Amino acid sequence: MPEKDDAEREFDLKWADGAAHKEPSARARMLAARWKENPPEPVPFRGDPDRVASPRSSWLSTALVLGCVAAVILLLGYARFQAPY
Repeated sequence: MPEKDDAEREFDLKWADGAAHKEPSARARMLAARWKENPPEPVPFRGDPDRVASPRSSWLSTALVLGCVAAVILLLGYARFQAPY
C-alpha cells in the first residue's frame, strides 16, 4: 500500500477534526455507565494526604546513619595510616 503524502494526510486530519459528532472513548463510555448507577464521591482539590507510616522505626534509621558515619571515619583513618609521608 503506497504511503500517503503530506497533503493527503493533512486533509484527512482536518476532515477528522472537523467532524460534527465525535464518539467517546471506550473508557469514557465505561465510566459514564458506572457513574450512572454509582456516582463518585466529591474529592477536594488538594485533600489531606493519608499519613503513611515509615516501614523502619526512627531508632533503626538513626543507628544506620551513625554506623555509616563510623565506617567512613574508620576508612579515612585506615587510609591515612597507610599513606606514606
